[in-house]
Formats: sequence, structure tokens, C-alpha cells
Amino acid sequence: MYRRDLITAEIQKLAQVLARIMGLKLEGKLTEANQLFDETMEGGFQLPKEILKNEDMAVFENWLTEGNLPPEKLDSLSEFLYYELGISPDRNQMIAPKLNLVYQHLSDRHKIVHLVNLHRQKTIQQYLR
Repeated sequence: MYRRDLITAEIQKLAQVLARIMGLKLEGKLTEANQLFDETMEGGFQLPKEILKNEDMAVFENWLTEGNLPPEKLDSLSEFLYYELGISPDRNQMIAPKLNLVYQHLSDRHKIVHLVNLHRQKTIQQYLR
């Protein structure tokens, strides 16, 4: 129970950070939003930006498998990545395939499938072409 409470508190904190990033984007403060995003990837998910930006999908897939993040945290990561789509074609090409892997990992390894995630996977297909 204690571990679950810690995870829940961490997820709530990450949700606040995501809201802050989205607010910065709306204010046109893209540099600050990107900096906060990168810091959150590294601090909140132990995902170095070098791995996220690496074009070799095996590097990200290896991080995903070895990172062994709890499903709640992976779901949070998917939220962060999803809201990065649509910024630029380059960003879409970097994020979309990795986000797809996160959804597959949630489904295959943790047996977690959300209707929202299924819909998002269909949306992601437009960025994978």
C-alpha cells in the first residue's frame, strides 16, 4: 500500500508538471517548455534525452525493457509524449514511434489497455507515415 501511495503522489506531481509545460506552450514560451520537458524526462522517468532523440528504436526499446517502470508511470510517460506530438514534423518523427512502443509495452507486458490509448494509437499512425 505504501509503495502505491508513493507512486500515486509521484504521478500527481508529474501531472502538475505536464500542465505547466502545456501552459508554457500556450504562452509561447517554447524554450522553457522544452527545457522543463527534458528535465522531467530525465528526472521523473530516468529517460535521458539522448535516448529519446536517438533514431535507433532498439535503444529506446532497451531502455523501456530495462527501466522496469511501473505501469502507472509508463502511462504518465505516454501522456507527456502524446502532448509533444504536433509541434513539428521532426518532433513527430522522433516521438510517435517511441510512444507507440510505450503503448505496446503497456499492453504486452502489463496487460493494460485503455480506450484512450487505443484511440491515440490510431492518431499516432498519421505521424508514422
